[in-house]
Amino acid sequence: MNELKIITPLAEMVFMSEIVEQLKIADKSARQLSVSTDGVETWSCIQSILIAIANISKILWPSNKKYSHRGEALRKVLEVKEDNLISDRKFRNHFEHYDERIDEWFKDNKSSVYIDKKIDFYNQASLRSQTFSHRGYDPVTNIIYFRNESLDLNKIFYAIAEIQEGCKKYGFKT
Repeated sequence: MNELKIITPLAEMVFMSEIVEQLKIADKSARQLSVSTDGVETWSCIQSILIAIANISKILWPSNKKYSHRGEALRKVLEVKEDNLISDRKFRNHFEHYDERIDEWFKDNKSSVYIDKKIDFYNQASLRSQTFSHRGYDPVTNIIYFRNESLDLNKIFYAIAEIQEGCKKYGFKT
């Protein structure tokens, strides 16, 4: 069967509407994160941001190769660079597949120390240096950590600003 390699104008608008909705979710969560004083709210905002940007990422960089033409077409229309930071869903995967990360941790480690969801205003190094520290957030720098990896949310917000600009060119308010 010959696969259609174009995206219809209606489909393009539907995808763009979904991208705009996810941008709004990420933006609202980012604003709430900046004023959050509660740990549950902080992690809820972070998780919401990661999911929203992953949803945009899946539209623009589909995992399934049979939809790659759609991603290419939308990136071209929105003038999104191929190497935009949100093309990498690794950090979202750490949160979405956290159950697997826990399994792997206890399979490979016998430590009885397990620190998670640490919010540290003053000691960024402690968020990433302790081998038993898992998810962490530094609200001063706006960096989230997963074990020895980090993601600067400020850079993520800059990356989605590029997408917002592309949406505005087509009359979408973000």
